Amino acid sequence: MNRLETSNEHYTRDAAYYSNLLNSAEVDTAVPNVSVLDSTLREGEQSVGISFSKRQRLQIAWMLDYFGVDSIEISPVISDSHRESLKEMKKAGFSAQIISHGRALPADIDIARSCDVDWIAMYHSVSDIHLRNKLHVSREEALERSVEAVEYAKSHGLKFRFTVEDASRADPDYLSRFISEVSNAGADRIGVPDTVGMMLPRGMKKLVRLVKDVTDAPIDVHCHNDLGLALANSLAAVEAGADQIHVTIDGYGERVGIASLAEVTMALRLLYGVKRQFRYEMLGELSSLIASYSNSQVPGSKPLVGKNAYTHKAGTHLAAIIQNPETYELIPPKAVGNSRRVVFGELSGKNGAAFLMKTLGLEPTPESSQQLARGLKNLRVGDLFEMGLTDQMEAEAVSVTENIAATAQNTQ
Repeated sequence: MNRLETSNEHYTRDAAYYSNLLNSAEVDTAVPNVSVLDSTLREGEQSVGISFSKRQRLQIAWMLDYFGVDSIEISPVISDSHRESLKEMKKAGFSAQIISHGRALPADIDIARSCDVDWIAMYHSVSDIHLRNKLHVSREEALERSVEAVEYAKSHGLKFRFTVEDASRADPDYLSRFISEVSNAGADRIGVPDTVGMMLPRGMKKLVRLVKDVTDAPIDVHCHNDLGLALANSLAAVEAGADQIHVTIDGYGERVGIASLAEVTMALRLLYGVKRQFRYEMLGELSSLIASYSNSQVPGSKPLVGKNAYTHKAGTHLAAIIQNPETYELIPPKAVGNSRRVVFGELSGKNGAAFLMKTLGLEPTPESSQQLARGLKNLRVGDLFEMGLTDQMEAEAVSVTENIAATAQNTQ
């Protein structure tokens, strides 16, 4: 007899035990207590089809503050409506820091000052393609303009983040010099964006380390999702020493958006052990709120908050989920404001069929369950319908599958 047959010691370990061993193998440094800045009211409104009213902005800000984000960003330079929204948010007395976003120009800084803010965020492009084709200025002109804006903000007692737009496509030597000079001029934080979402995680680590080599200022990262790498790059940046990640609800933003609030906060908790007092159970509600304000639907495939995130279809999956949800679920659906569902149809199998029979008030047997499963398969219509599960239904399902398994074993 081998050890597996004589000992169940390994079965007592947490389901994520071996995954955590692998995940921790190449983490260079301990991940700090990472901060989260939500930019739904700035970056999010740059998403196609989204335009919030003043009432909606205040509602979103209130919910984000209650969720527990550290900062909320909005751009008052866009319109009078946005300026009024910023002023209302300041008056609301949120715990989250309210950040006024604008360009590295005295005019934008003055708009922020008129809103009585403590913190602003200014940005200026640093890549040659932006300087040449968007701003039509030289590298020296860009740097001079930026340092002047920093000094102007400092002269008015403002705290601010300076974001080096398109940093991931900039000449590293110029980028280092640029960051060094704006830091020396008084920037309180440095924002490092992957503006077109082209970095690999290892590249994002190198970029953050480059920045850390030339400034002692805290570092924000703002990763776009053009290649689906926003979450991975944000986490890689944190591993390299960045201490604040920019997110939006459901990842909304310019083009295909940035990292998602739900994915970032849950990954930090589950994969890095970052302990924050976020109200994770609000994630589903926040997602639904933005969908209703944009007259859209949350994609079923959206991680954590989408309907499919906790919908089980294949018979083998359903049988395992009924016995222990951890077999195919990383975290319980209620923890993120979602709910568990099952799909009945061609792939239900005998366990799904038995569960369906019990739900309809019938007493399933191994034979009747097999017969119904074959009938569902032979219909050849794919999915017939789905159903949400209550706690009572799941408890009953466990006893049904255990009884069927025991009966089948006894008849062999």
